[in-house]
Amino acid sequence: MDRRKFLKILSTVPVINSFTSALSKSKSGDQMRKLTQQPSYLKLHKSGELKKRAQELWSIMEDCTICPRECEANRLDGEEGFCGATSKLEIASFNPHFGEEDPLVDSGGSGTIFLTHCSLRCVFCINPDISQGGQGRERSIAAMAKMMLKLQEIGCLNINIVTPTHYLPHVIMALDKAAKQGLEIPLVYNTSGYEKYETIKKLDGIVDIYLPDFKYSEGRMAKKYSSGAEKYPKFAKKAVLEMNRQVGVAKPNQHGIMEQGLMIRHLVMPNNVSGTRMVLKWISENLPSETYLNIMSQYRPMYKAHNYPDIDRRLARKEYKNAVDWAREFGLTNLEIQGY
Repeated sequence: MDRRKFLKILSTVPVINSFTSALSKSKSGDQMRKLTQQPSYLKLHKSGELKKRAQELWSIMEDCTICPRECEANRLDGEEGFCGATSKLEIASFNPHFGEEDPLVDSGGSGTIFLTHCSLRCVFCINPDISQGGQGRERSIAAMAKMMLKLQEIGCLNINIVTPTHYLPHVIMALDKAAKQGLEIPLVYNTSGYEKYETIKKLDGIVDIYLPDFKYSEGRMAKKYSSGAEKYPKFAKKAVLEMNRQVGVAKPNQHGIMEQGLMIRHLVMPNNVSGTRMVLKWISENLPSETYLNIMSQYRPMYKAHNYPDIDRRLARKEYKNAVDWAREFGLTNLEIQGY
């Protein structure tokens, strides 16, 4: 089963169910021994800085400018932002996820929490019911903290927050509560890459692993396929540089587990819609050659993609081969290559 099919199935699962109770605490203990360092957020939790940053981000929702849309919605008063979210936290599911990159998964899975809504709103989204259809349930911050602790208990080696930007205040508040109750596994920031530098800067010392997409090299493509996000390349480049400054190159520890670093994803799309060559060239010129890069081959026409002829087909083998060849040509050495 490929990753996209797995995600599609996972999106229908509301929460971890009773099967998790059968997983022993001894498994969690065995997994925890594979970690070699404390997550960075624990220091900020102990100093009170974690709570302070969450409060700062919370206040921004009154005139919301957390993401590049800068819609200025008063989310605290119940107004929906461009993303579709108010200040009420909505979560679609939380589960161990075995479809992520190998260093994030190991035997326990990556501890994913799928948040409802999204600020990018791509026409080819694989989970449109969650990102644009509002699928999910309202949850308290305390409940989210319990989810984090549950994922740790059953043997996940990280907390992987999927599409986190619009709920960043809630995520950090939950993280603070969970840290107080014993959370001690890395935090993964799993993002579309459509981020403001100023917002990412507030995450310095909080996030252990950044997992951004780098979707487009051309603004006109982002505008066409991601709801008018013409400045996506500009925002993504600046955000990725700041992510790298904070956490550096991602390198697995001696057990093969990723505990810190930048892991970039690039989805190769048909007809050069993603501008792959220029994305790879920019990475090679602006980041270390050993930057972790997942060149993703699994594009399928989903959601509204059938209305756009250039993306209404699967990726050709030659298109993916070209992407891999370009990455090597540009001297990128830490590549995850799929199906080739």
